[in-house]
This record gives sequence, structure tokens and C-alpha cells, in this order.
Amino acid sequence: MNSIFKKRQLNFVIQLVAFCGLLFAVHSYLIYHFAKGAVTFFPLWHIYIFQIITVLIVYSLINYRDSIGKSEVFNTFILGMLLKMILAMVFLLPWILSKPENKGVDLANFFIPYFLFLAFEVYSVTNFLQNKSQ
Repeated sequence: MNSIFKKRQLNFVIQLVAFCGLLFAVHSYLIYHFAKGAVTFFPLWHIYIFQIITVLIVYSLINYRDSIGKSEVFNTFILGMLLKMILAMVFLLPWILSKPENKGVDLANFFIPYFLFLAFEVYSVTNFLQNKSQ
């Protein structure tokens, strides 16, 4: 592994952990105060672990492809997003197959962090690609 890959990866992991910690704290606070009695299918921490792992996998693939000199990382990004969507459906499959009580709460618990993590991932990838071109 080259030093550029390691440096970018370490920076991203630190930012991801900070972002996840902040988002988890806010999410937990909102659930505690506004959906206290709601019974959810997935614990909140399961959702966040899933989000961290998928974002880390996709970013690592893009970072690795870029660090070995492949200038076209768009295809890798699109493939990573497709993989992430498939994994999300597999993750949600037990919930989909069951008869969930609180559909709205469960959907919000999963997809709001999903899109926030996606925005963070897109921002991080475009940020390091812009820094590379300068």
C-alpha cells in the first residue's frame, strides 16, 4: 500500500467516526424524545454499524483505485453504489418479510442515516478528487 492511500484512508476513517458519533447522538436523542414508546425492528446501533461498513468499503475501493493510478473512478463509484443498495436490501430483508409494527419509524431509522452517510461519502470522494487535480 502506498502512503497516499494510507493517509487518505486514515483521514476518512477519523472523519467517518466523528460524523457517525455525532449523527448517532442526535438520532438517539430524537428517538428518545419523540418515539420513546416505539418498538423498532432493528436496534439503532445495528443500522449505524451497517452504514459505517458499507461506506468504508465503497470509499476504500475508490481510494485504492485512485491510489494505484486509475484515473477513472466513476465506474468504481457507481458499482459501489449498486453494491451498497443491494446490501441495504439484504439488510432490510428480514424486516420486509416480517410484518413490522412501526413501518414509518423503521424506514426513517434506516433511510435518513443512509442518505446522510451517502452525502458524506460523495462529499469525501469529490473532495479528495478535487485535491488531487490541484
